[in-house]
Amino acid sequence: MSVLFCRDIDMLNLQHLLSRFGLSILFVDDKQAIPGSWFGDSEAGLIGNNLYIRQDTPVHSALHESCHFICMDQQRREHLHTNVGGDYDEENAVCYLQILLADFIPEMKQARMLSDMDEWGYTFRLGSSRAWFEQDAEDALAWLLEHQLIDQQQKPLWRIRH
Repeated sequence: MSVLFCRDIDMLNLQHLLSRFGLSILFVDDKQAIPGSWFGDSEAGLIGNNLYIRQDTPVHSALHESCHFICMDQQRREHLHTNVGGDYDEENAVCYLQILLADFIPEMKQARMLSDMDEWGYTFRLGSSRAWFEQDAEDALAWLLEHQLIDQQQKPLWRIRH
């Protein structure tokens, strides 16, 4: 697969972005299991406010798991270990937010995020991440606005859900 991996970006940008939400990045040695990873392999993991990644973790996975932390309610966040839970609406909001946050990673940006999501196998009823984001994600946008995670211009408000 030709997705962008954490080894391919300036990690300081990712660290700065995630620290604005109270998340810390913990690096795992190559070939070691990633703590808190729901899917295993190279997928990012979450335990508390710690995001676990390896060099071969896809950037989309790091952002996706981070957006789960941002979007979940405080009760789930307090007990967060591997399983992020949530419902269908929250999952859509997570996907939408990860696309918005991709613009803060210079090597990624939104176009690459959408491509990587398709390459990795994210599925949307319109057939692609881009089609979903541009034509079918009004509910996800509304969810993010309702929970005051982004503003009307779709810019992050740099807070987590309360």
